[in-house]
Amino acid sequence: MDPWLIWLIVAALLVVAEIFTLTASLGMLGGAALVTAGAAAIGLPLPWQFLVFTVVATASMLFLRPLALRHVLQPQKERFGVDALVGKAAYVVSEVTGLEGRVRIGGEEWTARAYDETLVIPPGTTVDVMEISGTTALVYPRE
Repeated sequence: MDPWLIWLIVAALLVVAEIFTLTASLGMLGGAALVTAGAAAIGLPLPWQFLVFTVVATASMLFLRPLALRHVLQPQKERFGVDALVGKAAYVVSEVTGLEGRVRIGGEEWTARAYDETLVIPPGTTVDVMEISGTTALVYPRE
């Protein structure tokens, strides 16, 4: 079997293993094996192939892996789903108390409760969504 094909198989196995582990290490080694497969395909002798693999693997582990991990571990910048509704304005459709009510948030009608259970918020009031609990918006009137 040709050496470039062996390196290609090693690269494929490392990349598949990376998919299951998500460590960014095996993927970098797979990339190094892929580069080495190219070097083997142009006829580099076996000792030089190992040197190419070592240099590329070391460089990727020292320089690319920290960049990839820094990118992956960044906090999420945008909120999605119901988390995105917190802090938005809502319009009271039916009276909101500590037990029940209805508000319109961005064109959708939601069940609502007053964030401060002693408040009674009349229809037509603009409120802020303080929290989402299940399918109920906890709201507080704007001042």
